[in-house]
Parts: sequence; structure tokens; C-alpha cells
Amino acid sequence: MKDRLTTAQSNGAMRRWGSPGIVMFAAVAALTALTPANAAKQARQPAEAVAQREAGEPIMAIVSIKSQQVIFYDAEGWILRAPVSTGTTGRETPAGVFAVVEKDKDHHSTMYDDAWMPNMQRITWNGIALHGGPLPGYAASHGCVRMPFGFAEGLFEKTNIGMRVIISPNDAAPVDFSHPSLFMPQKNAIAAAPARADKLSAEAEEAARAADEAKKAAAAAAKEAQSLPASLRKLEQQRARADAELAFADKSLAAAKTDQATAKAEELKQKAATKAADAATQLDAAKAAAQPKRDAVAATKDAAKAAASRKADAVKAATDAKLALEPVSVYISRATQKLYVRRNTHKPAPDGGGEVFDTSIEVPVAIRNPDQPLGTHIFTAMAKNDSGLRWSVVSIDDGDNAKDALDRITMPQDVLDRIAPTALPRSSIIISDEPLSSETNYRTEFVAVLSNQPQGGFITRKPTAPPMAVASDDSWDNGGNGFGFFFQQRDPNPQPVNPRRRGGQYQYYQPAQPMQRSFW
Repeated sequence: MKDRLTTAQSNGAMRRWGSPGIVMFAAVAALTALTPANAAKQARQPAEAVAQREAGEPIMAIVSIKSQQVIFYDAEGWILRAPVSTGTTGRETPAGVFAVVEKDKDHHSTMYDDAWMPNMQRITWNGIALHGGPLPGYAASHGCVRMPFGFAEGLFEKTNIGMRVIISPNDAAPVDFSHPSLFMPQKNAIAAAPARADKLSAEAEEAARAADEAKKAAAAAAKEAQSLPASLRKLEQQRARADAELAFADKSLAAAKTDQATAKAEELKQKAATKAADAATQLDAAKAAAQPKRDAVAATKDAAKAAASRKADAVKAATDAKLALEPVSVYISRATQKLYVRRNTHKPAPDGGGEVFDTSIEVPVAIRNPDQPLGTHIFTAMAKNDSGLRWSVVSIDDGDNAKDALDRITMPQDVLDRIAPTALPRSSIIISDEPLSSETNYRTEFVAVLSNQPQGGFITRKPTAPPMAVASDDSWDNGGNGFGFFFQQRDPNPQPVNPRRRGGQYQYYQPAQPMQRSFW
């Protein structure tokens, strides 16, 4: 039955490709058949298979470079597997931890002469992806993971942005795992989360409206008081001239030698005194009238600042509440001694391509015996169970075993209090000796590469350009989704910080410093 299904899929794919596809595959087949070594490699190629049960949403994919195979898992186990072709020598597919960041049904490469890469699922922005392609039976790509054309097509609609992709040097599979450090969600917190998010969103919207009104009032008061300095300055100048005329009249009176001159000087002095008194009265009246306007400017400005602060607090609370409805991913790096948190906001990236991931939590973490390797372990919440969540672990790099590695980590309690009570299936905790790759940014989940494995297909690609600064001071007026962000441009040439690797070929994630906005 499986053989007939595989044959039917292959024939269907041929019909879709048309004659160019047939010619291409005939050429590949001919070239492959030329050498006994290639024939032997093809004979060992894994076969496509589909689990004989109803499949759920794929939670993770594990690519084995050793076996040239990919296996997809849902909450209950494997659901799909197929042969693949990873990067050839010098262009090796990097082993490590990734996630789907973009999908394109009919992708054409901008790096390799418009090469067709159908049903592309990108895992790094510098060009590593899963996609349909020819499979000669061994590693042959420029760094991507090629899958059978029909398999890639059938898979495309089943996966979502953020699905974990693990590329392992050897065969690896998720194993059931439990540990007191893994998140144990609270049923009441999860049940209350949607209503809390709605309530806080409404409050944030009201706070945004109030801040907008306060800002307008401050602008109106400032505009009304805008002419005050000039008018007061004019009256002050008039008073100064009147005072000068009065002083001149006094001098003239003192210098008068005759009765006629004295009478004339007295008359000039009286007029000057009247003029000076009038100028002083007008100035005092104008100052008195200006003071309420000045007070209004100060008051409305203070009110606008207070309203903006209340808005920021409300947006922060609403953002946290919305993020609590999403699976949470945690990455703990021995290299940087830090804990990072990512959650998908499902907001389109402002500079095109992919979705925005919240990056607001990045804190130091305590690791016992930090000079000793941890290994790389991916703990994943597969499904709900009576105690909260059922977890699995996939280990892809040598170090401590998963339990001992997790025992050595002490997560900050304030971070746990924020993310653990509402942790959902597909949440994850990744522990690794590696720092985050420089490919990790605001529109990716975590990207980490094993530095002790070949990375040719990764290093030879141009790194993702640093994101341009994108500021939003009012996330509630931008599409109504309630997430506001400030993305700071990063240094495009950060220094390596991985203690296991010498040399500067590979670039590592360097967060913007200082953090421009915090959500907790």
C-alpha cells in the first residue's frame, strides 16, 4: 500500500512538473546511476512513510544529517518521514536548533540563479530552508534541506510559523521526560487568560484614547500660549521707552533755568509719567492674563506625561496578557550565561517577511559548574495531561545528560512567575552550550548552531542584514493587535562569544544595548 502511495505521489509530481521536470529527473537518474558508490548510497536511502493514524498539528521536525532523513512529530509521536538531501561537503547544512520563520509556496532563489525551491519553509533569513528538490540519495544541496517534491507539497499546508526544526548530526528522537524545573501551568490561570487579555486590551485602548486627548489638550494650550512671549516683550519695550521718557523729563526739569522752561518741563514730565503709568498697568494686566495660560500649558503637559505613562503601563500589561495566550520558548546559553524568552505575536514584520517575535525578556541565569559542558537539549511540551503538560526531550550534542543539565540551571523566579502559569503545549526550553546565532532577531524564534559541526552552507551565506530601527509609540493604533515594539539596529559584525570555537568565521547574536523597551 505504501509503495503504491509513494509511486502515485511520484507520478503525480511528474505530471505537475511537466516535461522540464521529467528531463531534469531523467538527467539526475542517469548521473546517479553512473557510479556504484552512488547506487549504494541510493540503496540505503530511507523511504517515505506516513503514520497509520490520524495526525495532529506538527510540533517539530528532526533532520538527521547522518541518515539523510527528516521525521515530523505531533503530540503523539511521528507522523511523517522522508529521505532528504542536506548540504554537500563545504556547503554543509548546519546542525542546531531552528524554527520555521517564513513559508513560500512557489519560491525562487535569489542566491542561486532563480533556482526553483517549491514549498519552501525558511528556517534562517540568510537562506537555509526546507523545500522540495531532487534527491540523489546523499548530501548534495548548498545548505538547504531538500525533501521529495510530493512530500514537501503535502507537508506545506500542515505546518505553521514557529514550528521547531531540529537538525541533528546523528539520529535523534523525542523521549518522554519529566522534571520539576519544567513549566507546570495553573489551570485557573489558563482559564482566566483570555478574559484577562480582553479586559487589559480594552483598558489599554481606553488609556491610548485618554493619552491622545491629553496630548491634544497640551498642544492646544501650548498653541494658545505661543504668542505670549512676543506680546509681553512688546509691552515691556513700551514700558521701557515710557520710563526713559520720564527720566528725560526729570533731567529737563532739573536743568530748567527760567520759569517758562520749568513750566514746559513739568508739562512734559506729567505726560511722561502718565504714559509710564499706563505702560506699567498694561504690562501688569498682560502678565496677570498670561499666567493662567502658562499654568494651563504646564498642567496639560504634566497631564499628557501622566497619561502617556498610564498608557505605557496599560499596553505593557495588555501585551503580557496577549503573549500569555501563546506558547513560550526559553533558551538558556552556557556561553552567555543568559536566559532568553521568545513568543510569537503573529504581527507581520514591519520591514517585510515573517512575523514578529516578542524579545523583551533577556536576563542573567545561574548555571552550576559553568565551565562544564551542558550539551544541547530541547525540552518540548507535547500536550496537556492531568498534571499540566507532558514533556519530551531531544538531545543533539554531547555534554551532561538532559536531567543533569537541567539540574544545573536555576531560572529566575520572577521570570518563571510571568511565563510558567500559562505555559501551553508547544512551549519549549532549550539548554545549550552555544550562544544564539546572529540569525536570531525580532522576526525569528531561536536560532542556534552547533559550533563543533561543519557549517559550510551557513558560513558561506551572507548574514542577515541588521534590522532597521522601527519605532512605534502607540501599538494600539497600528492594526489593532495590541503589540508595540522598538527594534534597535544591531552591530552587523558582533564578536564571537562561544568558548568552544576559536576564530571569527561565525557570527553570534548580540542584543541591542541598552534595551529600548521592556514589557515586564
